Amino acid sequence: MTDETNLVLEERRGGVVLLTLNRPERHHALNQALGEALAAALQRAGNDPDVAAIILTGSGTKAFCAGADMLEASGVTEGRGRIAGAALAITRVSEMPLPVIAAINGYCYGGGARLAVACDIRIASPNAMFRLPGSEYGLVVAAATLPRLVGAARAKELIFTARPFNAQEAFDYGLVTGIHPVDELLPAAWRMAETIASHSREAVREAKRVIDAATLSDEARAMEDEANRRLRGSTEQVARFRDATRRVTGR
Repeated sequence: MTDETNLVLEERRGGVVLLTLNRPERHHALNQALGEALAAALQRAGNDPDVAAIILTGSGTKAFCAGADMLEASGVTEGRGRIAGAALAITRVSEMPLPVIAAINGYCYGGGARLAVACDIRIASPNAMFRLPGSEYGLVVAAATLPRLVGAARAKELIFTARPFNAQEAFDYGLVTGIHPVDELLPAAWRMAETIASHSREAVREAKRVIDAATLSDEARAMEDEANRRLRGSTEQVARFRDATRRVTGR
């Protein structure tokens, strides 16, 4: 098991901070502890006036983030907040004034895909795999944010079908901006982040703020949240989530 004090590894180079999810035994699934650790690390970076850009990745080469921890959410393991850990981390990334680059190395499913969508730029290794299974589980995932990246029709296809798709497809759809060999993914992320950090930090922050205002809808995000409040806990949603948990965990 990973020591909870090392759930998020932090590395600093000049004005860039690398945050590495480090729960490899669960493919970096976002339980409450990991969600809180990531949120705290993001807040530290955001409050540091010398930090200009953030890289987010997962340790190893198998996963970026496998989503919310289904064992914790289903009550099989102890968890103080169930799915709250994933929501906390995603919200903190969404609210970051600094640019965040996701270096996606492996599984990027569910809440992990939603976490990546919340980042500003995404690059991937060839083994990256994506899936937004919300409709299978009886919930709405990324409907407010994915369309600005891949277009409305493609977002509907990926969300309605909940099908997996690979790194090349993600690149073709516009979800990721580059594909790099596994051993070159982080160097590519560092180069991009350091280039960003070399520019006017105030101008980059303002550019991010304007682009987000032009492409993100607070009303749509509020609608997604309200829809999930209605859906979560319904008879159908609970049954679907239990079925999905059994398939994934065998329990």
